[in-house]
Amino acid sequence: MNYKPAIMSASLGRAWLHCLNYKIEQAAKAGFKGIEIFYEDLDYAARQISGDDSPTSDHILKAAENIHSICQAQDLEIIGLQPFLFYDGLKDRDQHERLIEKMKLWLKIAKTLGTNTIQIPANFLPADQLTGDRDVIAADLRKVADMGAAADPPVRFAYENLCWSTYIDTWEKLWDIVKRVDRPNFGMCLDTFNIAGREWADPASPTGKAMNADEDFKRSLEKLVNEVDVSKVFYIQVVDAERMESPLIPGHPFHVDGQPARMSWSRNARTFMYEEDRGAYLPAEDVAKAIISGLGYTGYVSMELFSRTMNEEGQHVPDQHAARGILAWQKLQKRLNLN
Repeated sequence: MNYKPAIMSASLGRAWLHCLNYKIEQAAKAGFKGIEIFYEDLDYAARQISGDDSPTSDHILKAAENIHSICQAQDLEIIGLQPFLFYDGLKDRDQHERLIEKMKLWLKIAKTLGTNTIQIPANFLPADQLTGDRDVIAADLRKVADMGAAADPPVRFAYENLCWSTYIDTWEKLWDIVKRVDRPNFGMCLDTFNIAGREWADPASPTGKAMNADEDFKRSLEKLVNEVDVSKVFYIQVVDAERMESPLIPGHPFHVDGQPARMSWSRNARTFMYEEDRGAYLPAEDVAKAIISGLGYTGYVSMELFSRTMNEEGQHVPDQHAARGILAWQKLQKRLNLN
């Protein structure tokens, strides 16, 4: 495999509005070869089986079995299950232990889905609930890595910095944690939005950009190419975002009190690559080039969209999102001479 396009299931519409089976069909029909299963979709599929809002582990595993069969029938590989939320660096160690128990179920789900990858986003709970001690964060992640290595078949973990994560919010901090964890089945998911959205862009700024954005970001990508071990890049997500017409501060339609501006921006205003007509403005292609041409990454390229359009009703949502996503892939493929 050189490069294959994938998409995240929720990018085709939210689970309470759009049937996962139909979304899978549309992804395959558009030409995607892989899909990330968003846990929300699995949960809603399990609710349909259980008939209530509290599905048991058995219902969840049955839903996973059904999803595996549907994807197999559509010749769509499940490239990962995500997101295993709010795990790393917790001060509340009782909650940590509860999440270890939850991970045991997730490992069973991964096996049932037929995927070898679970994605863990860097924690974005409030700072008073977390430690920034990277040794503690790495120890927490090493624990689940060892659980995954002992599973049959083994499971690997793709850790991802979010541009609003409380402590691990840049690729450089992410890479430091991956090195500290030091397990063969523990790597990372690199995302063009989360990299550029933290270091180059600032949705709360009138310019939409951070101070010294162009110069600093160029240096950052050069450093990424020089320092990261490509074997630790388990898969990549390629996506852009809208430039805000006005700064995302109190009074902005997307502003939520107590929520980082970048998080509000991410949830409402991502776009697929090359959608300048929808306001896309990040140097997302520069990040993709650094990872693919610079590092030499090969593998799945996932189109992970989050947008207010996912919350719209109507069959047009999965239809259009699948079509937009594959068009972005085709443009990327052509511009970077992939395959």
